[in-house]
Amino acid sequence: ANPPHFAFSFDSGPGKYRGFFWFYFFNEHLLRFLNLRYPRDYNTVPRLWFWLLNLVWLFPWSAYLVDAPGLSYRVDDRVGRVRRMTLCWAGVVMVFFTFSTTQEYYSMPMYPALALLIGSSLAQGSFRLEKANRLLLWFFSLVSAAIFLLVACMARSHPNPTGDISRALTQHPELYTLSLGHLRDLSWAAFAYLQLPLLLAGTACGICAFAAGLWQRNRLRSVGALATGMILFFQAARVALVRFDPYLSSYRLAEALEKAPPGDLIEANAYYAFSSVFFYSHRRALLLNGRKDNLEYGSYSPTAPPVFIDDREFSNLWQGPTRWYLLAYGSELPHIRQLLGSAKLYTVSSSAANYLLTNWPLPK
Repeated sequence: ANPPHFAFSFDSGPGKYRGFFWFYFFNEHLLRFLNLRYPRDYNTVPRLWFWLLNLVWLFPWSAYLVDAPGLSYRVDDRVGRVRRMTLCWAGVVMVFFTFSTTQEYYSMPMYPALALLIGSSLAQGSFRLEKANRLLLWFFSLVSAAIFLLVACMARSHPNPTGDISRALTQHPELYTLSLGHLRDLSWAAFAYLQLPLLLAGTACGICAFAAGLWQRNRLRSVGALATGMILFFQAARVALVRFDPYLSSYRLAEALEKAPPGDLIEANAYYAFSSVFFYSHRRALLLNGRKDNLEYGSYSPTAPPVFIDDREFSNLWQGPTRWYLLAYGSELPHIRQLLGSAKLYTVSSSAANYLLTNWPLPK
């Protein structure tokens, strides 16, 4: 469906189209591994952090890996052979990707192996795990106390925050290709909108502290309580995600578009910048300067739909007699105003510094 069928080249760059085979096997695998993929719309973490962050992703269970060096890995024992397999499994994944572009999630295929190893450590229950549980007890106790103190401060300084959380967030788009990039968006005022998820997270940490303290009396109940705390923490994250909905979702813009008079749609970015609008409204759009990132390669296919427009084409369409709607980030507005001026730029709706604009006034 997408010839040429067998293109072999290590040359990657703008405007070069060589079919699906080259794109998937050469560009997305070989060239990405060698950090030569085009476009380079991804980021990497230093190799030391690529290894150490796994302790964060698996926390609190990663604390029990302290017992792994003391386990038996004898080849004449079935349990020992399984443990040895988990080391080989995890080692192959980590060593292989250490020589590639180290993105955080590349290590995830080894987590089932580490889960087996952690489970084996918990089942054996050596003295090292007692030390690990004491550390977890202190850690979760301090974190739980800090969270409840933070909630108390927020309730006192920001008892009734107005509007949505987007008002209190900053933006650092240069960090968003990293898993934890959006953490920098948080400000002190943003925590006022997160009091319920913080209370849930503080309670979860309290349960985990109780679980760690329960270890010596009842190991099975300790593990069960730790799992319960982990599940509650996930619920805290889910509730927090709902709080971030006005910032992350474009549903409000989709609603406004559906209620507005008929017209054609343009998006001032790559498709996924406002993909939820297309999902909710079942609309298609022209993409203004959207030939970038994951869409760029396919946009040069001979069969690609003619949806990519540049500034000149956009300006001609916007100045014409047809009603157009434009989805744009707030950061795009200075460039758009420079192109068009403000005379034919009317705001239909806005949400968290994202805008739906039109070129003709709306009927009153």
